[in-house]
Amino acid sequence: MAYYIYQINQAAGSMVKNLNLLKQYDAFQQAKSEVRNMREAMSAEDRFELKIIFAESELRAEELLQEKRETPVVMEWEK
Repeated sequence: MAYYIYQINQAAGSMVKNLNLLKQYDAFQQAKSEVRNMREAMSAEDRFELKIIFAESELRAEELLQEKRETPVVMEWEK
């Protein structure tokens, strides 16, 4: 299994995410360091997200990123 770094573009109101695989790493620390550097280099005009995902394959990583996840409920004491 590997750590994949994706650039995610999603148009406002769109349900479909455009995924662009940027890099793949075997170790989390390498992936984390690379994403941190990429995020620092981003400008205010950039309209995309960078995410790290751990998966068996590139296909499985993209399936996981496309899943619609429910928004977590924030309890009063967590605010």
